[in-house]
Amino acid sequence: MKKITLLLLTIILFSACENMLDEVPKSFVSKANYYQNQSDAEGAIAGAYNGLQSDFYGITYYLMIELHGDYLNGRGSQAPITIWDQILDQTNIGRAATNWSTLYRAINRANAVLDNVPNITDINPGVQTRILAEAHFLRALAYFELVRGWGPVPLKTSESIDLTALEAPRAPESQVYDLIISDCIAAESGLGEVGSQTGRASKWAAKMLLAHVYLTIENWTQSAEKANDVITNGPFSLINVTEPDDFYKMFRVDTHSEDIMSMHHSETKGSTIPTYIHRARAYPYHYGTSGFFAWLPDMNTFIGDSWDENDLRKSFNLYTEYQNEDGEWVSLPSTVPILFKKFSSNPDGISLYSVPIYRFTEAFLFYAEASAMAEGNPSALALERLNMIKRRAYGYDPTAVSPVDYPAGMSQTEFREAVLKERSYEFLIERRRWFDLKRTGKVQEAFTAAGKNILPERLLWPIPEDEINNNPAINQDDQNPGY
Repeated sequence: MKKITLLLLTIILFSACENMLDEVPKSFVSKANYYQNQSDAEGAIAGAYNGLQSDFYGITYYLMIELHGDYLNGRGSQAPITIWDQILDQTNIGRAATNWSTLYRAINRANAVLDNVPNITDINPGVQTRILAEAHFLRALAYFELVRGWGPVPLKTSESIDLTALEAPRAPESQVYDLIISDCIAAESGLGEVGSQTGRASKWAAKMLLAHVYLTIENWTQSAEKANDVITNGPFSLINVTEPDDFYKMFRVDTHSEDIMSMHHSETKGSTIPTYIHRARAYPYHYGTSGFFAWLPDMNTFIGDSWDENDLRKSFNLYTEYQNEDGEWVSLPSTVPILFKKFSSNPDGISLYSVPIYRFTEAFLFYAEASAMAEGNPSALALERLNMIKRRAYGYDPTAVSPVDYPAGMSQTEFREAVLKERSYEFLIERRRWFDLKRTGKVQEAFTAAGKNILPERLLWPIPEDEINNNPAINQDDQNPGY
């Protein structure tokens, strides 16, 4: 009887409290009354950019891509990512699920802009066009990451506002790429030049994304055309390098000559990448006080003895000693004798706060590879543009013949191998190696050369269980192999 009385009293009290809290709001911002003017549209596209998060879709996404490369090994909870002859463990399957959610959240924000901003009348037409183009770019970028990571994925082109919008089957990769290309073309036509606000898309970023997409699906001619457009008509220029530390200029927010689009960070809220590649208090190459060096260089790969010591990128990307708080130079311990260095503060103490999405250097390598594949053999221009990047890496004038030039007369296969070699050195720890190996069909070859075996099932990441459970158009039979 006591229990029944207590239960009834609890229900009554709860009902009373519920009625007390059931207040009619004086004002409420809903979807219906939010998209009213230009300020609302600007706020919506800012929210869509926030979908990129810091470090390009967040550090969890960044590490998952990097640690699938052949030239590094994970430590701690990230070690299982780099045990390639096994399926991902539950921790990293969870990380893959987080990345899936992050990318679809970014897509949904872009879709919200595309669904609602066209209906706003109190807005400058030019601003409206630009905002819609930015949303197309952001959606294309997210789907490009999804299709390369998971293969066929659900296509969602309208804002999801409730559970009824969850149903969507996995679309073939060709359909996903069709949407990406359509979005990129819309972005290219609606975007303008690089503006004063850092980290915003421009028509040049859209052209670079198109060049990258066309390269991935082997539409060589159009990839070369877009990359050439950026090189010949864009407002960018290569930074000259005479010593390793000059490369820091490409990762600082106040240097824009190669910055097509980057994730920029403030000095107070820097990139989290250094935490993953440095030891704690490793001055001056780490501007924070913590670091757990979870990404370890594998010197049995192309970054080891085969990497020419005269290539300035080697000493810019790798280090064996650091400066302690007393200013003394100390060797790294024998257990971890070498670490990655690119993402760090430079010797003058200027912190990194720019993580590239696209930088000008890549346009030269896009063009070199795509044009050689389109034409059957490397042209003189393709060879020159490849050599410009290699010359700069050795401290030579990019525009003048140098002793390190690749020779004329290479076959198409030899030339493409040379381009991939330069890409591997140029974009170390920049999310390129894994997808380069996948698109060129060289995963097994690269891992075998590194003394590693990789399961074919590891080429795609697992569809999250939440997606399978909540999306009526997908079931366990739709899961990627091995998971």
